[in-house]
Amino acid sequence: MQVIFGVIFHFIGGFASGSFYIPYKKVKGWAWESFWIVGGIFSWLIVPPLAAWLTIPHFTEIITGTNGGILFLTFFFGLLWGVGGLTYGLGVRYLGVSLGSTIILGLCAVFGALIPSVYYNFFPKDGKDTIATLATTHWGQLVLTGISVCVIGIIICGKAGTMKEKELAAGKADVEDNKDYRFGLGIFVAIVSGVLSACFNFGIEAGKTMADTANTVWMAAHHGQGNFLYQNNVTYVAILWGGLTTNFIWCMILNARNKTFKNYTDPKTPLLKNYIFSALAGTTWFLQFFFYGMGESRLGNGASSWILHMAFIILIANMWGLILNEWKGVSKKALATVITGIAVIILSVIIVGKGNSIKADEVAQVKTSK
Repeated sequence: MQVIFGVIFHFIGGFASGSFYIPYKKVKGWAWESFWIVGGIFSWLIVPPLAAWLTIPHFTEIITGTNGGILFLTFFFGLLWGVGGLTYGLGVRYLGVSLGSTIILGLCAVFGALIPSVYYNFFPKDGKDTIATLATTHWGQLVLTGISVCVIGIIICGKAGTMKEKELAAGKADVEDNKDYRFGLGIFVAIVSGVLSACFNFGIEAGKTMADTANTVWMAAHHGQGNFLYQNNVTYVAILWGGLTTNFIWCMILNARNKTFKNYTDPKTPLLKNYIFSALAGTTWFLQFFFYGMGESRLGNGASSWILHMAFIILIANMWGLILNEWKGVSKKALATVITGIAVIILSVIIVGKGNSIKADEVAQVKTSK
């Protein structure tokens, strides 16, 4: 049951992340940097401490009692992830929700799943999966196979993107629904975002001490039963401070350069609606982390958790891309290509999920035999 609930939590988180950009499309008369940072203030500054306060008693004491080096490293990975999050927004802008999210999150899934495993191969830590473990166990080989299949799906979707670009240039696709589409710039931004977005997983690893403390307190209060569902909420606060720092600085620079500070008070725009939709987008984005933490508490923060979460986001984002007519007017061949890519990514989720299930059964058997 733990595996089933873990997969469900990751799906809900994936749905939140794959859907968060939709409210931004309802913002009128604001520059990208204005609605992005308003949403970011909610997703990185307001909602995380609120979620931690609601779920973890005395969470501020856990943070202040944590070693400064651990806090800095967690914050630093948040800074790097913030660049990934910033370029994510640009990637979605230039490639669309469907293609942008597929390429960015696919790369993020691969790097975020494999790099920690490689790290723990050289610096072992109890309870952490190493690349050697993945390569030499049946369940680990399935996870690696799932990652490989995910990469194939990304390549197929990327091919669909180049086909779409050619059709736009030739006037064969609907330009109005793709007015910001720029494949060359978008693919560069997507690669940068995909690599740096993986730093969120590294931040979770770096701040694991805070999550462990929250879990220890919870287990003591519940007589050592189970694993605290919300343990990562305290770690998110430090990671997201880093994300806010990067995005705030960049958006303020853009506001100054583009003379868009007036957006925040411009009576010619629907101010209340713009703030509401931006806040909704930001809050929805945070929910991906909230449910990732819940899924991680059931499956563990290894390659399987990360790839499942990312693949679900890719699936949902592509669903929205189809609904929002981002592939309207393209040839049947291009549409069939992107659908094939989505199907391959879904297959990768199934393979990783199977590997996860086998691992859970093996762990359960070990506990039973003791």
